[in-house]
This record gives sequence, C-alpha cells and structure tokens, in this order.
Amino acid sequence: MTSPILSGLVLAAGAGSRFGGPKALARTADGEPWVARAVHVLLDGGCDRVVVVLGAGADAARGLVPDDARVSVVVADDWASGVSASLRAGLVACGGEAAGTDAAVRDGAAGTDAAVGGGAAGTDVAVGDGAAARPSGAALVTLVDLPGLPVEAVRRVARRPFDDRTLRQAVHGARPGHPVLLGRAHWPALIAGLGGDSGARAYLAAHGAEPVECGDLFDGADVDRPPPG
Repeated sequence: MTSPILSGLVLAAGAGSRFGGPKALARTADGEPWVARAVHVLLDGGCDRVVVVLGAGADAARGLVPDDARVSVVVADDWASGVSASLRAGLVACGGEAAGTDAAVRDGAAGTDAAVGGGAAGTDVAVGDGAAARPSGAALVTLVDLPGLPVEAVRRVARRPFDDRTLRQAVHGARPGHPVLLGRAHWPALIAGLGGDSGARAYLAAHGAEPVECGDLFDGADVDRPPPG
C-alpha cells in the first residue's frame, strides 16, 4: 500500500507588529533566514514537500525560500485578517477544498507561486514537486517564528503510519503547540470554521487530537519580540 504524501506548511504571512516587521524576513543569529530553516526542518523531519504561506513582505521573503523542487510559495492576499487566512491558503494549496476560497496559480510548473484570496467555492490547487500528482494525505503545520523547532519534534509528530483522519499536536507539558498534523479528511470542516486570528487549536481540542510530547526537545515558545540590542 502506498504511503500517503505528507505536505509541510510553514505559516509566515503575518506583519509581526510586536516583532518590528514581518517574521518571514527574520534571520537567526548566524544569518539563516527563519523561513529557510523552517523549510529544511520540515523536509528533514519527514515531509515529502513543503508549502510556504507568505503575506506581509512577500516580495522580499520569496528570495529567502529555498530553491528546491519540493518547495512552493503561496501568497495569502487576505493575510491581514489573521492566521486563519494563512492556514486556509496553505491547505488549499495542498489540494484542500474551501468554500469561499479561490486559488489562482500563476505558473503550472512545480515549485511556483500561487496567490490565494477570496472568490469561488470548492477550488483545488496542487502545489509541489513531481509527486504533486498524488494528493496530500495530511499536512504538518508549523510557524515561521519557531526557529528553535528541532527536527526530532517534527519526526515525532510526523511519524508513520498515519492516515487522512489522523490528528496530532505537539505538546510541551500541558501546553499545546506546534507542529500539528492534520489528516486530509479534517480539512473541509476545519477550513469552514476558520476565521480571524485563530488557527486550528479549537478544532484540535474538540476532535481529540493525539498529544505528542515534545517538551524534552524544546520549550515550544514562539519568538514574539526581537532580541535585545
């Protein structure tokens, strides 16, 4: 039996008002772009392909995304409405269906950019490498502002087997965090319930997501403000 495709999602669309600018443009102390680090961690952790969702600062951030046939960029035109717009855009780019969502692919080739905004219902978009003909069985979601996310945390949450009904969430002690694994069967209901600056947390809690302890690997805290100095 063919193993399902696992698509990684890096949500990197926000303006970063408390951070002082878009986090998609941030770098680690040694100069590595956060967005590039997130992509590499997802690929190294078991994702077959990765979609990066950009918004604020998208033109500049595109150049920081690794040039890899397995990696694609989606621009969420309505990114300012909150993280729900980014998650919706990412799931649609992975081949999900969203009522009230239109996805326009500027170039049919692998690894290209897609612009996602409001419009027609039930649009499917496949973005990725040569394996894109196979639909994603699940999406593994992380945030760009987790530069401390270790590969092992991704491996734990992404471990196989999983199927299109699997729901998993990294936890750090009693605190839920990222990454999160969303089986494809959950995408329509999840997308339909998204709104504003709330992501999948309520859905995961209501549907009994399997907790995956990662507190021994890192604290799971996002970087919300720039380092001092």
